[in-house]
Amino acid sequence: MMNLRVGYGFDVHRLAEGETLWLGGILIPHEKGTVAYSDGDVLIHAICDALLGAAKLGDIGTQFPDTVAEFKDIDSKILLRRTAGLLKQQGFGIVNIDSTVCAQRPKLKPYIPQMEETLSQVLEIEAGQVSIKATTTEKLGFEGREEGISAHAVVLINKN
Repeated sequence: MMNLRVGYGFDVHRLAEGETLWLGGILIPHEKGTVAYSDGDVLIHAICDALLGAAKLGDIGTQFPDTVAEFKDIDSKILLRRTAGLLKQQGFGIVNIDSTVCAQRPKLKPYIPQMEETLSQVLEIEAGQVSIKATTTEKLGFEGREEGISAHAVVLINKN
């Protein structure tokens, strides 16, 4: 029997002035940030959903509901660390993560190495196992109008 599993995650948050923009576990300087129950890190949320889905452990809303006070304004790195712990309990290890953030602005390329390093440290895996890409939507859709930001993630996990 094959012990590999693929997971896919997607998240989106509205952008607003006066909010902070957390992506990949780091604070990105920008005049707008995400509106969310937690810190609104769409990249980490998409990765959590992908990991949880691959392990058939539900999704981020199931594991960390926005009806629980403990998760109000929580640092998403904590959610990611807990997600990794849930996978470990089930005997899964992370092979790799491939992700894309969709945002018209700010330009994210300069922050990608730090995001990849941060996520690999939280997950206790090699930085080479985490790939983050960024794209604009060519001024189309809610991302293009800078009304929101989204992230997609695909993960490969294996049963140890």
